[in-house]
Amino acid sequence: MKPLLSKTTKPFLIYVLIVLMISIPVYYLVVDTIWKNELDEHNQIIVEKTAYEFNQLKLSDEQLEKSLELWNHIQPETNIERISENQIKGDSVYTNERHLPFISEDKKERYRCLKKVIYIHDRPYLFTIQTNIEESHETIAVIAMITIFFFVMIVVGLLYLNRRLSASIWKPFRDTLNRLKIFKLSSQTRIEFPASDTTEFEELNQSLYKLIEHNVSVYKTQKEFTENASHELQTPLAIIKNKLDLLLQDRDLTEKQYRIVEEMNKALTRSSRINKNLLLLAKIDNNQFDNSENIALDELLQQSIDILQEHFEQKNIAVHEKISPDIQIKGNSSLIEIMINNLIINAIRHTLPGGSIDIQLTDSLLEISNSGTEKLNTDLLFKRFSKLSADNNGSGLGLSIIQEICKFHHWTISYRFENKHHIFSVKL
Repeated sequence: MKPLLSKTTKPFLIYVLIVLMISIPVYYLVVDTIWKNELDEHNQIIVEKTAYEFNQLKLSDEQLEKSLELWNHIQPETNIERISENQIKGDSVYTNERHLPFISEDKKERYRCLKKVIYIHDRPYLFTIQTNIEESHETIAVIAMITIFFFVMIVVGLLYLNRRLSASIWKPFRDTLNRLKIFKLSSQTRIEFPASDTTEFEELNQSLYKLIEHNVSVYKTQKEFTENASHELQTPLAIIKNKLDLLLQDRDLTEKQYRIVEEMNKALTRSSRINKNLLLLAKIDNNQFDNSENIALDELLQQSIDILQEHFEQKNIAVHEKISPDIQIKGNSSLIEIMINNLIINAIRHTLPGGSIDIQLTDSLLEISNSGTEKLNTDLLFKRFSKLSADNNGSGLGLSIIQEICKFHHWTISYRFENKHHIFSVKL
C-alpha cells in the first residue's frame, strides 16, 4: 500500500516529465524560427546598405567593376554579379548546408541565404549573401540540459514541499484516523475528533460523528436484544422441556402419544440449541467478548479431547494426536473452547464407525482431519443452516460459529479433501 501523497505525486511528475520532453523540440523549433527570421532581416539590411554605399561612392564603371571584384574576394559569404534585364527575378530566401573543407571534411554548416536584385548606377546586379546559423545539435543539447535541470529542480522542490506540507495539511486527517483505530464500539465512549480549518476534513469528521453515533445506537439495541432474548426466551423453552420430560415419565401415555411427545422433545431440544447458537453468533458479531486472555491452547485442546472421549468410543474411532506443548495464544477461552468442540464434534459426526481422526497442533496451525468418502460442498460449507449430511441432530450453525470465532481472533479457516480425509485447518 502507498500513501495518498505518493499516488498523486507520481502521476504529476510523470506528466511534468512528458511535458518537458515535448517542450525540447518545441523550444528548438521556436528558437530556430526566430533565429532564421533575425538572419533574414540581417541579410536584407546588409544587401540594402551595400547597394546604398556603392551608389553613394559615384564610381566610374571601371572603378565599380574593380570594387565589386575586390568585394567578392574579401567577403567570402557574399557575391555580387551583373545580370541582364531578362534575368531579374524576385527575392529568394532559403537554408543551405555545405562542407567546410578548411575545418573538417565531415563537418557541415547551415547557412541562411538571400538572393536579391539590387541596382547600382541603375544597372541590375544579383546580390547573394550567406550567413551562418548556430549549430542545431548544440542548440538542442543546451535546451535539453536546461530542461533536465529545471525538471530536477521541480522534482526536488515538489518532494520537499510535499514532505513539509503533508506534516501540517494532513495532520487533522491523521489525528482522526488514529482515533478511529483505537475506538472500540463495545466501550461506547464518545469519540472526539480534532477541529480542522479544512472544509473537507471538517465534513469528514461530522460524517464520522453521525455514523459512529448511529452504530453505537444500533449496537446498544442489538446488545439489549441478545441479552433479553438470552434470558426471556430460554426460560419458557426450559419450562416447556421440563413439562415434556415429566410427560414422558407418565405411564398412562399410549405408545402413539409417547412417540409424539418424544418428537416434540427432540424438536424443542434442537430449537433450544439453535437459539443458543444464534445468540452466540449475535454476541460475536457485536464484539461482546474479550480477546485479551492468555490461553494455553494445547491444554485446552487436550481437555476437549478427554471430554469427548466417550463419543470416540461409541463409534469406535481411532484418534491420533500430535500436539506440541506450551502453545500460548491470546484470545477468548470460552469461544476457543466452543470452536475446538465444534471442530471435533463435526469430525465425529462425519466419520463412519471404525474410522479415524487426526488432531495436530503447532504454534501456527490447528488441524483436525477425519476419514471420509467424498468431498463436502465447499459452497455451502460455512453457510448458516446448510446441511452437509443426513444427520438431523446438528443445528446447521456449527461451522458458521467456527468461522465467526476465527474472524473474531483474526485467524483463517480452510477446508480440503485429501487421501480420503476431510481436513479443517485453522491458521493461528
